[in-house]
Amino acid sequence: MIELIPAIDIINGQCVRLTKGDYDQKTVYRDSPAEVAHEFEEIGFERLHVVDLDGAKSKHIVNSLALHHIATKTNLRIDFGGGIKTDSDIETAFANGAEMVTVGSIAVTNPDLFISWMKKYGAERMILGADVRNGKISINGWKEDSTEDLLPFLQKYTDAGMKNVLCTEISKDGTLQGPAIELYCQIMEAYPQLHLIASGGVSSMADIQALDKAGIPAVVFGKAIYEGKINLKELWDWQNA
Repeated sequence: MIELIPAIDIINGQCVRLTKGDYDQKTVYRDSPAEVAHEFEEIGFERLHVVDLDGAKSKHIVNSLALHHIATKTNLRIDFGGGIKTDSDIETAFANGAEMVTVGSIAVTNPDLFISWMKKYGAERMILGADVRNGKISINGWKEDSTEDLLPFLQKYTDAGMKNVLCTEISKDGTLQGPAIELYCQIMEAYPQLHLIASGGVSSMADIQALDKAGIPAVVFGKAIYEGKINLKELWDWQNA
């Protein structure tokens, strides 16, 4: 059964969503991310994906206080990403309650540092962020496209022992137009050992069921929750039937 991971994206301490990573297409849904996280936990969810969008843009963690509030008000297992660029950033994330961190840009721009974090903290606490636009890995809050092609990029880190990968198809993110199932199937065919977390475009429970049927291990979803496209209680009951 696919692992369900609700998402909270944070700007200025608020729960928001962007469309295709565009900071000019921002919708604020709630003022308190911690309250949203508590509601997820009340339904029964155990895992949460938190993104510091200010951090991703600023190239350092900004919303550590919001992370701390979520971690202290819930027992959710939090994976946190956005702005983790230095040893200090990753230490801040773990100190404020993250159980895992999602790192993308540094894996492109400073592979040696990323590998050193894998060795220091353990690959099980690291998630490789593979955000894709036009087949290339995007970095720095999706503001820049690198020269890295997706599959060779994944090969490099699976060879180094990476197991967890969060892949976002940027053209799908926040659009509620359905996930890039074909892309995720290509990844799983090439690297069946990965714990792949699909992200972007989920618009309904049917989309999640389709990902489950395709054998995708996990899915992150956010906007469909806040726009009322997914009933979380129904989704939870389906997963636990």
